[in-house]
Amino acid sequence: MTELVGIASGVEIGGYLVEELIGRGGMGEVWRATHRMLARPAAIKLIKPEILGAPGGAEAGVLIERFRREAEAASELQSPHTIRLYDFGETRAGTFYFVMELLDGLDLETLVRRFGPVAPARAVELLRQICHSLGEAHDRGIIHRDVKPANIYLCRLGREYDFMKVLDFGLVKYDRDQSIMDTIKTNTEMTTGTPAYMAPEMANGEPIDRRADLYALGCVAYWLLTGQMVFEADSPLRMLIQHIQGTPIPPSIRSGRPIPPALEDLVLRCLAKKPADRPATADDIVDALDRIRLEHPWTQADAREWWEANIIVPVERSPETAEVLAVR
Repeated sequence: MTELVGIASGVEIGGYLVEELIGRGGMGEVWRATHRMLARPAAIKLIKPEILGAPGGAEAGVLIERFRREAEAASELQSPHTIRLYDFGETRAGTFYFVMELLDGLDLETLVRRFGPVAPARAVELLRQICHSLGEAHDRGIIHRDVKPANIYLCRLGREYDFMKVLDFGLVKYDRDQSIMDTIKTNTEMTTGTPAYMAPEMANGEPIDRRADLYALGCVAYWLLTGQMVFEADSPLRMLIQHIQGTPIPPSIRSGRPIPPALEDLVLRCLAKKPADRPATADDIVDALDRIRLEHPWTQADAREWWEANIIVPVERSPETAEVLAVR
């Protein structure tokens, strides 16, 4: 049994037979499961009820209905770089769940922590794929709101290597009448994971658009290139203040490694304090990435060589790599 909702192996949820707990995060748990009829493997995410708001009452009903609408919108995303959402619903215990494709690989947070910063040419290729996922979502009016390395998955898909998947569209919501800084002041369970990648306007509780995701993508790029977060702080609140007021150190200086000037300029433009000073769309970032001159572009041959040298194929699902599928 788990501490979340008492789910155990052998239980059926939405036509899927629950088999094994493979991850637990701040927002819930993830279980490996298999569809009874199709024999299709999947990951089932169970969302903590408190994540959706106050239990019971009219307010909870509004939040749950909004959750359903956004899950339906996310299920329509077709980019191959967006994790596939098979189904969603509510258990008898009142816990919401998502049924998603089961991925093998590791998230970008784990990638960098385990293997160090990636080469600029590889970062360009990874960022290009992430932009394709975000671009489609933005065109459909969906803002991710929680773009960070732990929500972006590097995997092997068939014969393709370094294939990117973006997870968890629309799962994280905040009270529009309260800034994230105020939320952190009153919520002792908030971790530094999200504030480390949060746009200034989001931290201030101001209206946001797709450019908030593009700021976060700049933070992800910074992490890939340097192995460090844009700003370091000893508390979530101070982290947010840095994003609102601080000036990022250029990635090449922070890492001490050569980075193409055009790539560094693009990352810093994504990290502009004012949304108007950032690239306007994910497509604009792709265009800028395509214009970067690389001495040796990252190829599928490079990716395959890296995977065969560093990752067991098929990837063994360890607690560290499986955890990224959990809702965090």
